[in-house]
Amino acid sequence: FFGSGRSHLLKMLSLILDDHPLPGGENAADIFLPKVEDEILRGALNRAAKIPSRSILFNIDQKSDSIGGDQGSPILEVFIKVLNELQGYFANQGHIARFEYDLDSRGELDGFREAYAQHSERTWQHDLPVIETLENETFAEVYAKHFDKAYDEGLRLFDRLRANYRVSIEDFGNRVKAYIDTQGPDFRLNFFVDEVGQFIGEDTQLMLNLQTVAETLSTKCNGRAWVIVTSQGDLRSVLGQLKKNDGDDFTKIQGRFKTRLTLTGADVREVIQKRLLAKKEAEPEVLTAEYDREKDNFKTLYRFADGSVEYKGWRGSDEFCDYYPFHPYQFDLFQRAIEQLSRHDAFTGKHTSVGERSMLAVFQEVAKEIHNQEIGRLATFDLMFEGVAASLRGDIQTSVKQAARQLEDPVAVQVIKALFLLKWVREFKATPRNVAILLIDRADIDIQKHEKAVREALNLLEAQSYLQRNGECYE
Repeated sequence: FFGSGRSHLLKMLSLILDDHPLPGGENAADIFLPKVEDEILRGALNRAAKIPSRSILFNIDQKSDSIGGDQGSPILEVFIKVLNELQGYFANQGHIARFEYDLDSRGELDGFREAYAQHSERTWQHDLPVIETLENETFAEVYAKHFDKAYDEGLRLFDRLRANYRVSIEDFGNRVKAYIDTQGPDFRLNFFVDEVGQFIGEDTQLMLNLQTVAETLSTKCNGRAWVIVTSQGDLRSVLGQLKKNDGDDFTKIQGRFKTRLTLTGADVREVIQKRLLAKKEAEPEVLTAEYDREKDNFKTLYRFADGSVEYKGWRGSDEFCDYYPFHPYQFDLFQRAIEQLSRHDAFTGKHTSVGERSMLAVFQEVAKEIHNQEIGRLATFDLMFEGVAASLRGDIQTSVKQAARQLEDPVAVQVIKALFLLKWVREFKATPRNVAILLIDRADIDIQKHEKAVREALNLLEAQSYLQRNGECYE
């Protein structure tokens, strides 16, 4: 689900389960495992991290761009592409990678690359992007001389390879098995595939394609090649209303993945609290004193009314310290706002999964924005707009940018930013009282004066057509 951090989890797993050192020389597992508090999980990860393995991490939609070969099997093509990259072959053109693979299988690739470099004074890798066009004659000369073939055969080789290039899931399985076998008896190869659900969409053929890839790797490699994927938990929110049969089809592909983790938005709140908002002391005295002094006032200030959804406040001084400078409602409401913005195509990119990246990034940016303020200053909801503004489509935020330039009333600018985020969140009723709650920045605020300023800002925005009014609610 949006904001649950599934892409982050996938990346962390890929790093931990790859026994190759990081650029700094350390293993990811050595950095990560001391942070794992659960002893059973830490022990299991420690054992898994010692198994010799390689991780291939990729976003399937991103990698599907510019693939060559059989466009009717895009999932298989992507898997072959990333395997070619791992083995050091030219992944952007499948037939050229096949040529390199065939030479490598016979132990002739390194010798051919050296011969090419000596003849052309450029490396084979340097010329690969244009090998079929500008450098084809050079290739033909080297090919003919090195393999004792006719020059014309070298000129026509790539045309013939391209015409005859075909891929099959069985061939892919055999290649993966051959690679694993060269690495030793205990070696594992793990494919970490992000955003599979959105890429497959409603295409039953793609579901079958992925299912067959997973099954073939399981049988050919005897459990030594794994496929780990992420997908939206609620595909209807991404793809529109799936027809009933399409929904049934998708449960079939889920059934092929025996181990399933369900991540909810509640998980990200804990990550934000522990990683971004942890204080130097368990319960700083200055924050405890602030909460004890204002706890009754907080209950009154943050009471959403007029039929809007209710949100629970801090449950004591310890929770106030954990979440400060944020109010608990902001986690749920902002997560809902991002989900709805994404559903209405407000973000740039074909399959932008902005929720996962934004929740952590936005809360971090807001905390940094107000960290120089006096103790007791609280984050207002409008501050979160800047955190997602860079990912929003330019045309959809025009009115907000225009208001920020033209209006001299700072409260009005705050209001329009907050209401933009909540444009499609129907359970939030944007009455003057509830909008004022979004902009509370301290416990000792003069609430009557504050609500009056918000009402004046709403009237100004309505008069200038930035907002429209429907009964008591503004949009």
